[in-house]
Amino acid sequence: MSGWGCLSNIGFGPLLDMGVQVATEYEMNEQIHESGNHIDVLIVGAGISGIGAAYHMQDQCPDKSYLILEKMDGFGGTWKTHNYPGIRSDSDLYTFGYRFKPWTSAPIASGEEILKYMGEVIEENRIDRNIRYDQMITHASWSSKDNLWTIEAVNSDGERQTYTANFLWMCQGYYNHDEGYTPEWEGMSDFRGQIIHPQKWPEDADLKDKKILVIGSGATAATLVPAIAEECAHVTLLQRSPTYFWPAQNANELADTLREIEIDEELIHAIVRKKALFDQQNMIQRCNEEPEVVKAELLALAQEFLGPDFDIEKHFSPKYRPWQQRLAFIPDGDLFQGIASGAASVVTDEIDRFTEQGVMLKSGKELEADIIITATGFNLSVLGDIPFAIDGKPVNWADTITYRGMMFTDVPNLVWVFGYFRASWTLRVDLLGDFVCRLLKHMDKKGMSSVAVTLRPEDSDMEIQPWIDTDDFNPGYLQRGMNRMPRKGTKAIWQHTQDYWRESEDIPSIDLDAEEFVYRGYKAEAETDQVAAAE
Repeated sequence: MSGWGCLSNIGFGPLLDMGVQVATEYEMNEQIHESGNHIDVLIVGAGISGIGAAYHMQDQCPDKSYLILEKMDGFGGTWKTHNYPGIRSDSDLYTFGYRFKPWTSAPIASGEEILKYMGEVIEENRIDRNIRYDQMITHASWSSKDNLWTIEAVNSDGERQTYTANFLWMCQGYYNHDEGYTPEWEGMSDFRGQIIHPQKWPEDADLKDKKILVIGSGATAATLVPAIAEECAHVTLLQRSPTYFWPAQNANELADTLREIEIDEELIHAIVRKKALFDQQNMIQRCNEEPEVVKAELLALAQEFLGPDFDIEKHFSPKYRPWQQRLAFIPDGDLFQGIASGAASVVTDEIDRFTEQGVMLKSGKELEADIIITATGFNLSVLGDIPFAIDGKPVNWADTITYRGMMFTDVPNLVWVFGYFRASWTLRVDLLGDFVCRLLKHMDKKGMSSVAVTLRPEDSDMEIQPWIDTDDFNPGYLQRGMNRMPRKGTKAIWQHTQDYWRESEDIPSIDLDAEEFVYRGYKAEAETDQVAAAE
């Protein structure tokens, strides 16, 4: 599958008749069909970030052509990669959903519901004709002479394509979609049963009446256990150390009340989104200022579901403070309900080795299982693990310093969407959508064809540090791959602060003529060179 023919596989049927006025907004993007493989903006990835970026391009820069390249055979990103039982969001959809598209269902949504929502965005905005699926990027190189990115891609049949673009918008996420992280435990080959990583869930997985062991303690494990508990003979959650869980009703009373009095959905979305963000900010502030109080509240909620005799301290009382790792929301306390009912159980211990029948723990106890599910996390992917070069020199991202977690020193015309840990990822998609479009317009106004960020003289003695402070946030996938990530400085503009509430004010007010922005390449000269190269 290659070229534009693959777009028919989206399967939404006829596009809406959007009228003559709307069609003119897509005039530049129609030129992609006629002019080959050169575009103004190349978006990498058709997941939640890439589709959001495409919307903002069409809405704010309708005079520019854009194209999305997607490695997989369909849109969705995370929500296409993961199809294990119970797959759902761990952020509320009023903030995980786009600001421009109201969410109208329960706050925590299934993967299927999120794909449907994304599909509606694609269809309603005719984004489908600007996506090329089955395009794995194998190399991206920048030419300062031409002020141009050249992108090499290959499809699953081995057919190669070359694209050129003025600007790269990296929306491919932060983890490797091909392979999840599984530790190498001693004796894994001895186990007679099946070992499954949720990221590669087999379609023919048969769990009925089987003894299932789920290894892990994060959101994936917390989702899987209640989803499969009724089907299995029994499911055991084995965790090396506990995680904080936040059980709450999967409903939004404010949204339900506003619907009851027939408020317009767009206004409901805006109000509920603002209230959700207010509540999240308050929770994060409390976790920093009174972590022991918040911890006690979370443990008390767990005790309510599990009963007074359950050992909460052993199984659900982490050593770290709340929000030092992601706080997993469990709708209606379903994980705790499964444990309380006896359909599931939890064991907190370390693995010594795998055996023929299951897993031997360091305590000496053996857990027998027919199927072992390793919900042990992701492998970090830095800008898609694509080989990059600038003027023929390979880019080592660890040698760069990030500008606000989105641009990188001396790397021209490139933005990476790296979302939030303590707030919904998509909040940053919308923020950076505004920023990129404003930056593109500013470059046009200045008549420049390239922009990069560089350290200022005042930054010469600034301490350079790892991408994120592990005392503040320390998930395993980041700690394992931190040495491959760009670095940060001690000044706020040279780091990803992970603070949406601060960035929601700071990013819209960035001075695009500040000293850290370096513009080069007169646009007229660059366009002449591109025409000559095409001839």
